[in-house]
Amino acid sequence: MASRKEGPGAAGGGFGAAKGKGKAAAAGDSAVKQVQIDGGVVLKIIKHYQEEGQGNEVVQGVLLGLVVDDRLEITNCFPFPQHTEDDADFDEVQYQMEMMRSLRHVNIDHLHVGWYQSTYYGSFVTRALLDSQFSYQHAIEESVVLIYDPIKTAQGSLSLKAYRLTPKLMEVCKEKDFSPEALKKANIAYENMFEEVPIVIKNSYLINVMLWELEKKSAVADRHELLSLASSNHLGKSLQLLMDRVDEMSQDIVKYNTYLRNVSKQQQQKHQYQQRRQQENIQRQSRGEPPLPEEDINKLFKPPQPPPRMESLLIAGQINTYCQNIKEFNAQNLGKLFMAQALQDYNN
Repeated sequence: MASRKEGPGAAGGGFGAAKGKGKAAAAGDSAVKQVQIDGGVVLKIIKHYQEEGQGNEVVQGVLLGLVVDDRLEITNCFPFPQHTEDDADFDEVQYQMEMMRSLRHVNIDHLHVGWYQSTYYGSFVTRALLDSQFSYQHAIEESVVLIYDPIKTAQGSLSLKAYRLTPKLMEVCKEKDFSPEALKKANIAYENMFEEVPIVIKNSYLINVMLWELEKKSAVADRHELLSLASSNHLGKSLQLLMDRVDEMSQDIVKYNTYLRNVSKQQQQKHQYQQRRQQENIQRQSRGEPPLPEEDINKLFKPPQPPPRMESLLIAGQINTYCQNIKEFNAQNLGKLFMAQALQDYNN
């Protein structure tokens, strides 16, 4: 199961509810094309972050529900408890099993269908998230990860997205070969590593009626607050994180270029060695001596290990996420400016 770790976008790797695999998969063997979330689940995720998430602290939890045809229905969730490294006796797998057992006793959906985590300025495209989602998706094919962005949500619109690993990436993760040749053969790029699944939030009729009543009672001034421009701190922080990722990408490019130079240098050394042996064999043949014994040239010249390319793809995906955030930030502020101007003209 995914586990709590310090730092943005961190998640653990294992999975403990394998017994839910058959039940969930039996409900629908087709790929998940839509995620339906109960409104109460969304509120629980938001409340979890408000109570435990501070700054870049990441909160995580388990999603429960069932699969109906090609629709994944998320009907319940529970958070991972807050604990420190001093809690050595705490068993996360045992805790989750106890939670699911308790939910089953009160007739609440208790089958694993994925997990959720918050994100800090969109910093969720990490190796830890990839490993965790692979573990879930390998155990339960329909599993998803919900990414909740509290910073975007605070600006006036709920930011909740569901992601899955693409079939191509799942095959690469199963082979555990992240070399440049393997990724090139599988045609893996940052654009086709994750697939976003559409989300539909479902509420009961009573909740919808209550929301309508709350909207009628809300003051006009409260609605105008949504037109306030977002703080420039958000843009500045996004740009800073973007520059940090670009620096990391530059370092990876330097490592890969160094690897290519070493490969080219070794190829030249091999060619020179083979030429020297060929000339020496010609001289030995002229003297009537037997040729030199055959040698495994790969043992003499051990090829340099290529740097893994998965990290570079994840960094590229994170750079793309930051660019999308900045684009949405600018578009949102521009839209608010037009709306505020239109409202001012109307009042005048």
